[in-house]
Amino acid sequence: MHEHLIFQFKTDISDINIDSELNNPFGKHVPEIAKLAAREFQEFIAEESKKWNHDFEVRRGKMFGVLVVEKQDKTHGYLGTVSGKLPNNNICDLFVPTILDETAGDLWFNSGMSELTVIGNQINASNNPAEIALLKEKRTQKSIGLQRRLFESYHFLNLSGEERNLLEVFEGSSHGNPPAAAGDCAAPKLLQHAIKHNLKPIALTEFWWGNSELDQQKVHKAFYPACKHRCRPILEYMLEDTELFNVGAKNWVDLNRKKENKNRI
Repeated sequence: MHEHLIFQFKTDISDINIDSELNNPFGKHVPEIAKLAAREFQEFIAEESKKWNHDFEVRRGKMFGVLVVEKQDKTHGYLGTVSGKLPNNNICDLFVPTILDETAGDLWFNSGMSELTVIGNQINASNNPAEIALLKEKRTQKSIGLQRRLFESYHFLNLSGEERNLLEVFEGSSHGNPPAAAGDCAAPKLLQHAIKHNLKPIALTEFWWGNSELDQQKVHKAFYPACKHRCRPILEYMLEDTELFNVGAKNWVDLNRKKENKNRI
């Protein structure tokens, strides 16, 4: 059940003005309700991270995200997750999971990575320039094929209930091929879960948690817009809106009607 992934607000939100439309994920404005959700989620991270064997104050931090949602009973809660994976491959059962079906992909992906390692060892062991060149080309083609298959394993829903894989999403954009780690950021994971479970997205934000990156451009607890090079084509497709990133009440009613009509067929 998806209900266990919805965090209930500990704070009274009755006096907070909650917009009916999703804020622009790429804008600087962070709605007050999203800031509150982030603060409460940060309290959860501070406690939960004690289990992860990773000191965020000393070691590199991570980007996390929250999405305030309106449930079918018109009450509000929020979803939370991390961009990419948690340190040391830890798992939190209350985080929205990756869009990739890891149970289906682990076997072929791990097998492919093992083959790349074998080829790399063969390159290191060879003294024959011609053989090394052939092995390097083999490794390159194997790596490209593995990356393509990985991208094809990410399936994104849009508001109409349609589905495309990552390659198809980027083919329909002006951004070219998807970059590495596309689809693993917090924003698409949160929106995917909301759309899949008929939760209306209300307010979205991402924040940095922990030590700054090496370039010192990230600040602990500071809010940041969704990344354009990885997320923009994905969110444009998911929200079906290339300008306003608007999920107003009318859009959501239309979405539910489309799903109802699908179920009748």
